[in-house]
Amino acid sequence: MSNTLCSHSISRRLARKLAVVTMVVLALLFAGAWASVRMLIKEKNQEEAQYRSNVIAQILAREAGNGGEAACLARVRADAPMRANTRLELWRADGSLLYADARSGVHAMSAHTHAIDFDVPAPQLSGGVLKARYTMDFSRDAAFGRNWVAVFVVITLLAGVLVAAGSRWHVRRALQPLHALAAQTRAISASRLDQRLHLADPAEELLPWVEQFNALMDRLERAVSQLEAFNADVAHELRTPLAALIGHTEVALSRERSAEELHETLLSSLEEAQRLSAMVNDMLFLSQADRGATARRGAPTSLAALAAQVVEFHEGVAEEAGLAMRIEGDAQAAVDEPLVKRALSNLLSNAIRYAPRGSTLVLRIAPEEGQQLRVEVENAGETIAPQHLPRLFDRFFRADAARCCDGRDGQAHHGLGLAIVAAIARMHGGRPLAESCQGRTRVGFTLLAQG
Repeated sequence: MSNTLCSHSISRRLARKLAVVTMVVLALLFAGAWASVRMLIKEKNQEEAQYRSNVIAQILAREAGNGGEAACLARVRADAPMRANTRLELWRADGSLLYADARSGVHAMSAHTHAIDFDVPAPQLSGGVLKARYTMDFSRDAAFGRNWVAVFVVITLLAGVLVAAGSRWHVRRALQPLHALAAQTRAISASRLDQRLHLADPAEELLPWVEQFNALMDRLERAVSQLEAFNADVAHELRTPLAALIGHTEVALSRERSAEELHETLLSSLEEAQRLSAMVNDMLFLSQADRGATARRGAPTSLAALAAQVVEFHEGVAEEAGLAMRIEGDAQAAVDEPLVKRALSNLLSNAIRYAPRGSTLVLRIAPEEGQQLRVEVENAGETIAPQHLPRLFDRFFRADAARCCDGRDGQAHHGLGLAIVAAIARMHGGRPLAESCQGRTRVGFTLLAQG
């Protein structure tokens, strides 16, 4: 059971957001629709009121021409029952009230009314005109509008609920591939690093994630394999000098020894201890490089001058091996001089061990693309198999197991020299490189001229 506290659910959050968006959109649509309907109802009511007032004006004008005020009063009183939900008021030209419908019964008004004033031409009457006001009650239209709004609100809420439910179901279904990936991820363990994520029908959005995760697992599997091999190699490399130390000590303690014999035993033990110390120091250096340590660059200097110092240091061993050495090219670069000289020394030492007698070692310095510089040592010798080239810079890797013994330079080698070269290259913003074909092998590195 996971101890991680889930802060939210994607399906619930997305469902709520979609529901809110749906309700907002519907509310805006309904508001626009209601505004349009309300305007249409208002225009219809105004047209109806204008039409009725015109009809009333014509009738009253005719009655006034035939019988004066009495005929008008008789007609409006006779028509009063038929004017339900309306109210008619008449005034003489002098402003005195001639007639008004009752304010109760069929003529009772609500708050939703519309009144229109008009004149009735009556030449036969004093002043020649009657003033009229016709008021209509539109409470039924107002009730219709309220009902319409209520229906809109209910529809909006129901639509929001349906969208929320539908979207959550759809999202949960769409997230099923993620659940499948989670189950596959849980099945991966330290003993099953070869497991990879896969989907029968991966979505476009999930495919890059699956590919990147599988690439990560590939790197992790390689790293674990290299770590296991490294641990085994470290144990193997440490076992030999430790066994020698133990053996020398046991022999020295087995019986009484002279001072000279004890001196020889101590010298032999010191050599093995120095070998152990060198191995430990190299592993500590590689560990620092792996943690992202960078080179301490100084002022720009000549790489050929640094190479000359390293070549001079190896001249004695090279002469004993019957080898010549020369430097080709030069470049100015701001580098960590001790580290670069260490890398060059490791390259030369490696080439001296495997170059045939009478051949020439070439330490070459040349510019690369951009601000990169290429530094390599070329030697003649047996061509290295292509499958071994990428692993030359692995720790404790040897293409030939027979090469684990001491080399021509009289020093013990524990398989970390080229790994240190690769680390120094990375610390200078470069990379290691190795090529071998037609009996010529070139091993070196690149670096940035400026940090």
